[in-house]
Amino acid sequence: MRWNNRPPGSNWGDFGPDDQLGRINLIGREQVLKGAAEIREGRSFCLSLPLDLPGGNALNPRRHPPRLEPTYRDDGKPVLNFPMVRVDQDSVDVISDDQVRITLQYSTQWDSLAHVGACFDANGDGNEEIVYYNGFRAGHDIKGPVEYGLHGEEGACGCDGPHLSHAEALGIENMAVHGVQGRGVLLDLARHFGDERKLIGYDELQAVMRMDDVQVEAGDVLVLRTGFAEAVLRMAGNPDPKVLHHACSVLNGRDARLLEWISDSGIAALCADNYAVEAYPATDMQGRKSILPLHHHCLFKLGIPLGELWYLRELADWLHANKRSRFMLTAPPLRLPGAVGSPVTPIATV
Repeated sequence: MRWNNRPPGSNWGDFGPDDQLGRINLIGREQVLKGAAEIREGRSFCLSLPLDLPGGNALNPRRHPPRLEPTYRDDGKPVLNFPMVRVDQDSVDVISDDQVRITLQYSTQWDSLAHVGACFDANGDGNEEIVYYNGFRAGHDIKGPVEYGLHGEEGACGCDGPHLSHAEALGIENMAVHGVQGRGVLLDLARHFGDERKLIGYDELQAVMRMDDVQVEAGDVLVLRTGFAEAVLRMAGNPDPKVLHHACSVLNGRDARLLEWISDSGIAALCADNYAVEAYPATDMQGRKSILPLHHHCLFKLGIPLGELWYLRELADWLHANKRSRFMLTAPPLRLPGAVGSPVTPIATV
């Protein structure tokens, strides 16, 4: 057993001692059929931004846009518009072959359960360890080039082989193998609150759900439209952080009733068209507490993956015009073993 003490309000162990899927386990065959039942028109919507947006790294200095380049032959020649000529054979073929250097959580993305952990006394001995969902450990299960203790001491390298980081547990490939296909439910905050910055807590969320007659059931993927991704798209690769950091609705991760509703609702995943789903940094930072309380609650305690920077305008408009809020969602991440996040091209089918 990796832990003797689990965080209050968490579901560690509920899906088994070695579970790495969390609430994605709730998306089973029945939930896939519920999603399929929402397909009535045979129309699909792409819910991804172009993966070179937001543009630059002004919104997050450590995340950089993708860089495309050709692959190269042994003689150093780029394989782009490259005639395939052999000494013993004439050919009409021309080949182009490329590669990309990409920050996996730069644009439309999934956060895996290895994305956010916490300092927590999982052993129950009065000492904190760095742990992730279901008690998986930093250094042993989630490895990096250099591991740091709780007080910043430099330790030994925790990663062997070709990678400089690798989630031996909770990697994004677990979601990819599952498939992440089921019923999505859209809540359109932008239609009610516009583009102004507004903290959304339990009361505001429930009010919109009542007004729009939105029903959420266990195993659903809840998708929130705030208008943020649309603002990013309008900026055409030149995002203005001063504008974006003060724009559109955002969940209030400090609202205890909102977090309790997320626990009780049974949602399998939570996605939004904004940068972090919740306000960052959170309000009320007095004392020692999480800077990202909703991430802490969802990823660390409950195993609820988060989707960020999804693009939702056309889907939202269509659902509103047709008095619907549910759709079939297909959103597997890359099957990239050991990654803690992934680009995704979600598809909604109605």
